[in-house]
Amino acid sequence: MKSLPKKVTILFVLVTIASGIIIYSCKKTSSGSGSSNQANLQVRLADSPFPDVSAVWIDVTDIQINYGDSGWTSLSGAHPGEYNLMDLTNGKDTLLADALVPAGKISQIRLILGDSNFIVTKSGEQIDLKIPSGQESGLKVQLDQTVSGGVLYRLVLDFDAGRSIVKAGNSGMYILKPVIRALSFKPSGGNIQGVVQPDSVRTTIFAIMGTDTITSTFSDTTNGNYYFNDVPAGAYLLSFVPADTTFMPAQQNVTVTLGQTTIADTVVLQH
Repeated sequence: MKSLPKKVTILFVLVTIASGIIIYSCKKTSSGSGSSNQANLQVRLADSPFPDVSAVWIDVTDIQINYGDSGWTSLSGAHPGEYNLMDLTNGKDTLLADALVPAGKISQIRLILGDSNFIVTKSGEQIDLKIPSGQESGLKVQLDQTVSGGVLYRLVLDFDAGRSIVKAGNSGMYILKPVIRALSFKPSGGNIQGVVQPDSVRTTIFAIMGTDTITSTFSDTTNGNYYFNDVPAGAYLLSFVPADTTFMPAQQNVTVTLGQTTIADTVVLQH
């Protein structure tokens, strides 16, 4: 995470003092970013180190969740594709899906795999991985987790490649018997929502925690809305820098709560 350049920071301070800009405070928080009957679910994939090969590729064709009574449903925000599990070790992961799901209890999640699953040995040989017939219905993980509307949840799945790849005797073939578990399932960060007026002025908003710029976004020139999604909980200084330099920069203090959306007061830019 990088701080704003020193010269820019000094300029913000000088302009703020000179123009007597009003510091707007946080107005209120709400329990999430979307509809009260929908939750935002992010599914991420990680792996444990497996030193015996140089690559383990799996072909993910679909990600589905099971609500119990309603059966399996594909996640609309899924990212199917081929993933090298060896790229996802030592704290690294990748986003498999980012979707809105109905609030309620999620009983299971499963990954549907295609045919392009293989390993690459240390010598560079590519060997196909055969999936037992019992796994063709998908790699299921028991969750039994209840999600609330308007809250962002992050599910991290750990695909243990070292325990999942089995050599089939002396045949030279390898079988993929996936060992996969839910590493974590919890609300992740919070959100910030606000409005900048006049809405015709495109404005850059920096979310600053302490001396670090955590992230930035732009206001919408149609209605002035801006939104920060999934930022760490804590106290922030929001710095507003309008593209039209006839307007002065502004600042606002907000506090982000885990699993909630902070609704900030409307910022009115001054000449």
